[in-house]
Amino acid sequence: MTTNFKSNDNVVQDINSTGYFPISFEELESTAKQTLPAPAFSYIFSGAGGGETMRKNATAFAKYSIVPRFLNNVSNIDSSITLFGRTYPSPLLLSPVGVLKLANEMGDIAVARAAARHQIPFIQSTVSSYSIEDVAQATNGSPKWFQLYWSNQEEISFNMVKRAEKAGYEAIVLTVDTITLGWREADMRHRFSPLALGYGQGNYESDKVFLSTLEKYDSEAILQGIIDNINHPTLNWKHVAKLKKRTSLPILLKGILHPEDALLAIEHGVDGIIVSNHGGRQLDGVISSIDALPDVVKSVNGQIPVLYDSGIRRGIDVLKAIALGADAVLIGRPFVYSLAVGGEAGVHQFLANFLQDLQTSMMLAGVSNLKELRSLKMVRS
Repeated sequence: MTTNFKSNDNVVQDINSTGYFPISFEELESTAKQTLPAPAFSYIFSGAGGGETMRKNATAFAKYSIVPRFLNNVSNIDSSITLFGRTYPSPLLLSPVGVLKLANEMGDIAVARAAARHQIPFIQSTVSSYSIEDVAQATNGSPKWFQLYWSNQEEISFNMVKRAEKAGYEAIVLTVDTITLGWREADMRHRFSPLALGYGQGNYESDKVFLSTLEKYDSEAILQGIIDNINHPTLNWKHVAKLKKRTSLPILLKGILHPEDALLAIEHGVDGIIVSNHGGRQLDGVISSIDALPDVVKSVNGQIPVLYDSGIRRGIDVLKAIALGADAVLIGRPFVYSLAVGGEAGVHQFLANFLQDLQTSMMLAGVSNLKELRSLKMVRS
């Protein structure tokens, strides 16, 4: 898809008619902090442990530099990608983030609607505030994927995947780095759990298989049932093989950091992987996602798509990830902050700004499409 370049003045036109919307990530984060209650902001902002991994995700980008090319015709920018036979106008996807009602009452529906305006795939979390069917009905025809947290009672997992297929979702993202929740000191300090507040049960309270496992159907029983199912330390490659047999949709594994795990994914028929350390929210002290990316890309050697997640803040971050071999890039915290600040309109404006930043960065790097971007020289300091 070729897009004609627009002036930066048009990017913030929508929001300026009603009020100012933050431009930079730092300002967006600061505004969200002022908007949300302290425990809610802390839950979104914080990482596991002392936050080492979370900080490395952002700072590691500065070690990589693009060497731009000039005197190329970049008047028409084509930022489109093709994944699993479908073409999207940009290389962006929205990371699966649960409990979005924490940021705004409309939660997943607001984000999915905003993403639909840009034809950006919205990856819905298992612990979303609204159900698969609610989101599908609100955004008929737009690209959506479903992220799966494996349940201890695996028939619940299979049924949620079946529901996603029926609702027209295009892929399944199995998160493999959350067999138990990370050691999140900030949440413990605030004694705060969005799951306990009922923000993440949209898919469970509407799932017949899950409900059939409960003795009672009240909110307390549903919450306990979610807790009993969501931690799954037994998750292994056999479960991946079972999942492959139960769906015709492409399956991606999210949370891969080691090249050998990437090769095992290919051996087990996985259709794609997402290099991610969960935004630093699971195990502290691990490698940054951007540092893990080149070795994973090298080991995969083009056999399946490699997507990137964690630490994306600006358009130039997308350029660096793609130049290092990523086929597409996921965005997380920034869209959650924009949801808190401006609801659906805020997410739409953030995405409009981000896409313009991406276009501008591509032009100034001297590339007009992602193939040219992947051939750019990168240096590491």
